[in-house]
Amino acid sequence: MSEVQICKTCIYDEHVPAIKFDAEGVCNYCRQVEQLKVDFSTGQPEGEQVLMSIIEQIKKDGKGKKYDCVIGVSGGTDSSYLLIKALEWGLRPLAVHYDNTWNSAIATENIRKVTSALKIDLYTHVLDNRESEDLFRSFLFAGVPEFDASTDIGFVQVIRSTAAKFGVKYILEGHSFVAEGVSPMGKNYFDGKYIKDIHKKYGRLKKLRTYPNMTFFQFMKWALVYRQKFIRPLWYLDYSKEQARELLIERTGWQYYGGHHLENRSAAFLHTYYNPVKFNIDNRNWTLSADVRAGKMSQEDALEIYRQPVIADPELINYVRKRLNLTEQDLTDIVQGEKRTFRDFKTYKKRFERLRPLFKILVKAKLVPTSFYLKYCFPLDDAK
Repeated sequence: MSEVQICKTCIYDEHVPAIKFDAEGVCNYCRQVEQLKVDFSTGQPEGEQVLMSIIEQIKKDGKGKKYDCVIGVSGGTDSSYLLIKALEWGLRPLAVHYDNTWNSAIATENIRKVTSALKIDLYTHVLDNRESEDLFRSFLFAGVPEFDASTDIGFVQVIRSTAAKFGVKYILEGHSFVAEGVSPMGKNYFDGKYIKDIHKKYGRLKKLRTYPNMTFFQFMKWALVYRQKFIRPLWYLDYSKEQARELLIERTGWQYYGGHHLENRSAAFLHTYYNPVKFNIDNRNWTLSADVRAGKMSQEDALEIYRQPVIADPELINYVRKRLNLTEQDLTDIVQGEKRTFRDFKTYKKRFERLRPLFKILVKAKLVPTSFYLKYCFPLDDAK
């Protein structure tokens, strides 16, 4: 039996969707990170200079307005740290939070602590409990890996609509491709049409009145009509999550919640139980690979951690089951049932691919995120 091929510079192996290895044994995801570092001069003086010029433009365009940018916050490390940096750069941010009603107590308290300590205004959109539960139930019964997709889409729609409401053109996001890694293509796809189709097929509520879904028309409206620029400052900087946490604790009393995405119960359920059990998807390889690439951990140590099984909190599983009105047998049937992907439902994927030349232009103008272009605008025929 032949050995499984593993990338020379991370821990992604041949089972990762859409992976390719070059002559040096390095995977396409590591090469993508290398290219992004070049494109954004990440951690280099040139990168910081580019970012500072963007910051100055934000200040210029925001003159006379109460806020010159909006920052989406979750209570996690990156977005909370970005609030501190925004003030250091002389910006006047409005913090925006999408509450899917599944926040951990730590996350909710972190948002309060950080915005209060920094004296930053907070705008929150709270989803109706019934709608939240109906969306999550729908994705479970659809049998797809993207259980928490409605949160990701809803968050972006709230951020963009709030920016429009306050006449703000710049959206800053606390994401670092160096620290968080690169999610494999093909297993983590979602868009507004996907969410609408799944809810139509499996939802119990006829209409979602408070859920902020993002249609293709709205997505293009934010980019082409409102000209909202999507900026990820951490892509330019030498960023350390560990140092960010220390600063947050010192400055605001912020508290660490135990791991990537664990600040929200729905995300924690997805990463620690649903995806590992039903799909054998263990997303720890994202951050572990990032640590190996960055030299923070040896490949051997990362693989040793990755070989240890993911252990979900029984209380969390019970919480999800009860909240979604599922019996133990219901949940067992779901995780043992048919596995589906986004290809089994209606999406905008083919449309995004056809419009790739347009989106390439919009990426250069910073009107859509680079990550969107890389993940959504290319065919994924080999990733099924």
